[in-house]
Amino acid sequence: MEEKIKIIEQGQGWICLEKPGGISVHNDPGRDLISGLQKQLGPGSTEILQPVHRLDKETSGLLLVATARDTLAGLSALFAEGKVTKRYKALVHGHFDHPDQARGTWDIPLTKSAGGRTDPRGRGKRVEALTCFRVLDHSLHYTLLDIELFTGRKHQIRRHAKLAGHPVVGDPRYGSPKAIEFLKNQKQFDAMGLHAYFLKFQDKGRTVTLELPDLPPEVERLFEEDKA
Repeated sequence: MEEKIKIIEQGQGWICLEKPGGISVHNDPGRDLISGLQKQLGPGSTEILQPVHRLDKETSGLLLVATARDTLAGLSALFAEGKVTKRYKALVHGHFDHPDQARGTWDIPLTKSAGGRTDPRGRGKRVEALTCFRVLDHSLHYTLLDIELFTGRKHQIRRHAKLAGHPVVGDPRYGSPKAIEFLKNQKQFDAMGLHAYFLKFQDKGRTVTLELPDLPPEVERLFEEDKA
């Protein structure tokens, strides 16, 4: 990773980064976000560099990284126990026209592992999955949602959106191949409309609130052009 990584905030034993869409967090050694951060901070500058939670490669937004082992254990426990508020902005296909759909809940059970385009629920044992959404705005073809996650299944927002008939714009796994091709060829859009913009948690007796409200420029451009 060549571009400088933007650090949103630092705490005792952790760093919050702005993760660009299209870059893996830690599964592409030498080119992923953690490799880039290690290079930027310098060798030996922290005890560890370990992401506390997951963000898909295509997803942009806030990523919490532990720099100390005891902090990693504590923050990981908060995420596992559902004590971290996690909110996203998602640009999805279609409209929520009925008044009752201005706010809503997606609660279809999902497997803990990823599903596929033809079977987003996943094969095997399915467990509780709860996603709440609120409509923020819409354009000719798309709707912008504010989403809060109450469980943490892999690809949960993307799978629930697909099952609801409103796949996330640009989603390479759960979206329509025809729509992906149209966006790339006709709109010069090669991203995914899912942005992690809000985290809130308790850290050593204080409440930490982290925000990155602006959509990535390429997502904002697509949305605004579709309003014209």
